[in-house]
Amino acid sequence: MTMSTSRRKIEHLELCTTSPVESRKTGSGFSEVMLVHRALPEMNMDDIDLSVRFLENNLDAPFMIASITGGHPDTTSVNAALGEAANELGIGIGVGSQRAAIEDPSQEESFRVVRDKAPNAFVYGNIGAAQIKEYGVEGVERIIEMIDADAIAVHLNFLQEAIQPEGDRDASGVLEVIKEICSLAIPVIIKETGAGISHEDAFILKEAGVSAIDVGGVGGTSWSGVEVYRARERKDTNSEMLGELFWDFGIPTVPSIVECSVSLPVIATGGLRTGLDIAKSIALGASVASAALPFVGPAMKGKDEVVSSIQHMLNELKVAMFLCGCKDTNDLHLAPAVISGWTREYLELRGFNVKDLALRSKNSEFQRV
Repeated sequence: MTMSTSRRKIEHLELCTTSPVESRKTGSGFSEVMLVHRALPEMNMDDIDLSVRFLENNLDAPFMIASITGGHPDTTSVNAALGEAANELGIGIGVGSQRAAIEDPSQEESFRVVRDKAPNAFVYGNIGAAQIKEYGVEGVERIIEMIDADAIAVHLNFLQEAIQPEGDRDASGVLEVIKEICSLAIPVIIKETGAGISHEDAFILKEAGVSAIDVGGVGGTSWSGVEVYRARERKDTNSEMLGELFWDFGIPTVPSIVECSVSLPVIATGGLRTGLDIAKSIALGASVASAALPFVGPAMKGKDEVVSSIQHMLNELKVAMFLCGCKDTNDLHLAPAVISGWTREYLELRGFNVKDLALRSKNSEFQRV
């Protein structure tokens, strides 16, 4: 194996902790979503139930630690802390792309540690669509077995591939290989990595047989932005200029959640930084939410820091639900959400009726005159 894949993994992790890599202009859209306040919640906040059932698995809260890292010895301790935190909190967790471990089996431990530390958690594997074409169903089965995965995420990161000098720009035939692995006896999640998923693609993916869609919208880490820093270090001016131009390219997280309303479970990822963002995501149609970047720094300090960070977000989620009069996530799915600004304009131009989201109510007896 060339050093590129494993070395790239640690470069990505280091850049995410030391450089500004988040969306710069567009944002995720959460600032343009308002949940309607209920001054009479008529409930005890301590009775709020955060638990959800996702892909036939029970989670104690509608949240997952999104795929972060793996594939280099220095990432093992980070994944250990993340796995321990997920297990303690009863939430889900994804590993980073397992490509490096397929190329070099000595890297398997950096991924396997997640399952070792999270024996009871919902853990999903991860491989790029381009790599499935290369390694086939056998490769997918190997990465599932590597971490005893409960699901497999296939990531679509063609924006990053287009910017990387070593990127795989051949996206032909991807849909066929996705259909092929959907025949495996394990749920398949399709996830974007920061550019969002459109309604057209969500519908195609549903027809292909996928079990869930992770929108991975604009608003969080920009992998085009990460590649800018790598290009700058290599003095690769062309790649740096490409990365700068496409830093914020794609569909922000909020509109992508709405775009992916095709009767499949949706994971909201991309710039979620608070429990209020989680609440907004679920009100807009997501089944669960996830984030990665906020936990990279804490994971380097240990499990307790990760647990503390996530518990703070989940407490914020409870407060949001209380103030919206929602005793559980089923109620939150029906909570009215008002979308304004550019996000509303985008969705209306795309043919979505945002007024329906604003006027609904979990109380069936409530009628507007």
